[in-house]
Amino acid sequence: MDIIEIIEKKRDGNVLSREEIHYFISEYVSGEIKDYQASALLMAIYIRGMNDEETSYLTEEMRVSGDVLDLSDIPGVKVDKHSTGGVGDKVSLILGPMIASLGAHLAKMSGRGLGHTGGTLDKLESIPGMRINLTEEEFKSQVKRIGISIIGQNEKLVPADKKLYALRDVTGTVSAIPLIASSIMSKKLASGTDAILLDVKYGSGAFMKTIEDAKKLAITMVNIGKQLNKDVKAEVTDMSEPLGMAIGNNLEIKEVIKTLKNEGPQDLTELCVDSGAILLKQAKIYDSEEEAKIHLRENLKNGKAFNKFLEFVEAQGGDTSYILNPDKFPISKNIIPIYSQKDGYVSKLDALTIGISSMKLGGGRETLDDVIDMSAGIILNKKVGDKVKKGELLCELHTNKEDFEEIKENVFNAFEISSKAFKKNNERILIS
Repeated sequence: MDIIEIIEKKRDGNVLSREEIHYFISEYVSGEIKDYQASALLMAIYIRGMNDEETSYLTEEMRVSGDVLDLSDIPGVKVDKHSTGGVGDKVSLILGPMIASLGAHLAKMSGRGLGHTGGTLDKLESIPGMRINLTEEEFKSQVKRIGISIIGQNEKLVPADKKLYALRDVTGTVSAIPLIASSIMSKKLASGTDAILLDVKYGSGAFMKTIEDAKKLAITMVNIGKQLNKDVKAEVTDMSEPLGMAIGNNLEIKEVIKTLKNEGPQDLTELCVDSGAILLKQAKIYDSEEEAKIHLRENLKNGKAFNKFLEFVEAQGGDTSYILNPDKFPISKNIIPIYSQKDGYVSKLDALTIGISSMKLGGGRETLDDVIDMSAGIILNKKVGDKVKKGELLCELHTNKEDFEEIKENVFNAFEISSKAFKKNNERILIS
């Protein structure tokens, strides 16, 4: 088999066989196929696309390019949840304990934040002592024992994705839907779970900017699941404004605690209940989402979901005194209020600007080597649809930096205030 022929075949718009895709992945991972040849094939895929079969073959070959976790000794249906990323998205840290408190088994491998999106691992590491690098046996034992573990991605899983993603990043091919879908799904499938719920975000704070592109990506990933006989469902949700009221690592952990005590923001709580109901049905714990929602809300009220979070933190070495007393978390020395300059209604709150601003305050990283300030970020006081008066607080910036005037101006401009009442878009689409 010859890589040049494969490149030419895809360049001309033809369908690649499983054997050709296997050859490309195995030879590229081994180093026999060079970066410049792989780049040419990636660009051909970007321009010509891939059908569902090709995309599923690519996903499967990437999945088996390294280790594949075997979770078969854990009883029941093992579930996983993945978000394509956004601003203030701490759903996994709420959703996981909620469904585990009702008997589900969530076995999740997560990543770090980069750019304007926050990472689940960074948020967890803002809890003193929290371990995210468990061994495979520790990971499986914990899921079996308490129903939940969230850890860092195993470096031996899907080496093909690591190589291909680095190449896509420098060749202008990141946004090709077959390549995005195979990247996400190969990692999710290699982690060994039985059922996966995907949250595909759209809007200014998301990777997919339009609902149409988000739906295309969601459908592609669900179809990969069907081709590979896996239970995969996808929600398409709005990320034009941040999720919840807190952006930044320990600020978001405090909001996780509030939400698990049934005191969280409505948008965040409702998304966690809705997503949790889908996962509990996938886990075959409840026959209907409506029944699952009743029990999820009960466990927010009766403390069982919060207690499961405590159990999870303790199991991974975290200091639970911070969870029981969130005032112990470090606070930034500079807390800068931003006020409205007129009466009206919030008609827009740009998630991308808020996410980038939180990063620049110290709450995120521009490169993987950057050190995060766990106390930095933004606390919102108003969101889209809220009424606001002149002089009323819109948000607070939290930072240990002294140079924040430009960031302050950018955050102020992220809010648009209109004279007419504005109804926010709460549309969520389920694809299964």
